[in-house]
Amino acid sequence: MLKKNEGIDIAQELGGIQNIEQAQALFEKRLDKEHLSRIRTLSRPEILIKIANAIAMCDPARVFINTGSEADRQFIRQLALNKGEEAVLAMEGHTIHFDLKEEQGRIIDRTFYIANPNEKISSLANKTLRDDALVEVREKMAGIMSGATMVVGLYIRGPVGAAASNPAIEITSSAYVCHSAEILYRNAFADFEPEVDRLGHFYTNIHSEGLNRPEDLPNARVFMDRSHRTTYSFNCTYAGNTLLLKKGNHRFSVDKAVYEGNGRELAEHMFITGIQGPGSRVTWVAGAAPSGCGKTTTAMAGNHFVGDDLAQMWIDDNGSVRSINPECGIFGIVEDVNGEGDPMLMDWLRNPGSEVIWSNVLIDENGVPHWTGNGETLPTRGRNFQGPWKKGLTDSGGKEVKISHPNARCTISSSVLANYSDKAEAPEGVETRVITYSGRDSDTMPPVWAAKNSNHGVVIGACIVSAATATEVGASGVKRAPWANAPFIPGALGDYMKAQFDFFDSADIKDGKRPILAGLNYFLTHEARGGSGKKLLGEKKDVKVWLGWLERRTHGDVDAIETPIGFIPRYEDLKALFETLIHKPYPKDLYDRQFSLYVDNILARNDLQTTAYGKEENIPRLLFDVLREQRDGLIALKTKYGPIVTPEQLLEGP
Repeated sequence: MLKKNEGIDIAQELGGIQNIEQAQALFEKRLDKEHLSRIRTLSRPEILIKIANAIAMCDPARVFINTGSEADRQFIRQLALNKGEEAVLAMEGHTIHFDLKEEQGRIIDRTFYIANPNEKISSLANKTLRDDALVEVREKMAGIMSGATMVVGLYIRGPVGAAASNPAIEITSSAYVCHSAEILYRNAFADFEPEVDRLGHFYTNIHSEGLNRPEDLPNARVFMDRSHRTTYSFNCTYAGNTLLLKKGNHRFSVDKAVYEGNGRELAEHMFITGIQGPGSRVTWVAGAAPSGCGKTTTAMAGNHFVGDDLAQMWIDDNGSVRSINPECGIFGIVEDVNGEGDPMLMDWLRNPGSEVIWSNVLIDENGVPHWTGNGETLPTRGRNFQGPWKKGLTDSGGKEVKISHPNARCTISSSVLANYSDKAEAPEGVETRVITYSGRDSDTMPPVWAAKNSNHGVVIGACIVSAATATEVGASGVKRAPWANAPFIPGALGDYMKAQFDFFDSADIKDGKRPILAGLNYFLTHEARGGSGKKLLGEKKDVKVWLGWLERRTHGDVDAIETPIGFIPRYEDLKALFETLIHKPYPKDLYDRQFSLYVDNILARNDLQTTAYGKEENIPRLLFDVLREQRDGLIALKTKYGPIVTPEQLLEGP
């Protein structure tokens, strides 16, 4: 069991500030009159002591207390330009940020949980003992902000007043990180202490980019102290390593849900979107996918956008599952974002009127951003993540350098999107009736299938397999990606899995309100279904149909075909949805290729999961029972029909 406040607080040990009197004395010495007056509006000792220790440890030349005012936001924008962390582009309000070419994703090999002796850490994560982390932070972070400006921001991860929101302090010397935080999160300077009073906790994040040199990257680290809910990040600039409000604090929220939620709370790597059903009905969907696997595209396929990356979920007193987005913006991958698959997002990115931070795309000679797969005529020269670029440029290994990095991003506010929903700021959240799980699966699962019950649905999430994406430095191949949350699960997988089973099968969820859990997969290729080539068997925009079918399934409007892995759609229902939702034909032969069960592939996945989870401690027996039930059913189908089973054969029954 995770214990709070166990072991030394590293920031306090290195900063040396033990009480409120010492904190106030430091503020008197280190802050100018304006920022001293701002911090004096705060009164909770634990908040002030945290900030004071960060100042004492990092030793900045100046401390800027960010209240979130427009004047403060403008100061941060200008600081980013003055430091060279960003540069202006041709379109007003647009800037470009380039990370070091060697740091284009999460540094998973240098990211660690700080562990106390005998504390269980996820088998999929790295850990370091508290005493060893203390040595590294002292050596590499003490005095790291010398000569720099430290910016202190107070944020709320979720709407003010929501049951599952989490207050967090972001302390950094990077103006780019501050600028990103102001777009992606709710600055809650005036509400911060009342929210801490209401919720009983807060997170702290301390980051410095250091000198921002390639030679410092071997010494880059991200440390997450679960006991004291404090993150430390240094010598790095990519937002996934530095904007600790995001995945760093998501990890703490997972811990909070697992170990304090009592089966009534979850913190998930999920989009939230509303699907317009027949009439005026709106059904809310939350869906998990590993980074780079289409969460933003899927979220934008909905009619009412709330979020594209993270979700805090809880069971309310009325017996329904509610969801909020901890963020209020998008830090989205832009590769293959184009007018055909993402018309609303493209319209927003290519027209004036909004603030955008671009990262690691190509900027042409006219100050216009470009990226791989945008469906537009691409320039032949410009500047991208590795420096000057021209068409045909190769790296030291002779490999062609693409126009933009696969993990190139845009940072934007959600509120400007054409399908943005004002429910995104509702403290009560949205009632969530559908949960989906997906990954980059080229050859195994159908495009959509619904679980037989909540326990089978949890197993769908536990068994995500996905091709590695560019979001993780050095990652390659195909790997397991449980719940798409695996990189962000701090504790034992068995503990997390039990929380999932407890939540979705909870007796506190009332009849008629329990979500349908389902799998999504729009990465099937032609070659995996009897054709040739790696082109998708379908289009990205087809996801509107898969979501539309789930929306109708949860309300009992459509029937389904039962299989050992769950329920798949009938052809007639999909044909009608293709016509009404995206106005295109849906041939029967395409349906047969997409929804036939390739039994050997599914059995191989089943065996992979059974073996892998068999090596973990305290995995709930339910997982193996469901996998065995599915395996027996698949073998029976193969015995009767062979290795490929069509929907028509499934309709024949036993």
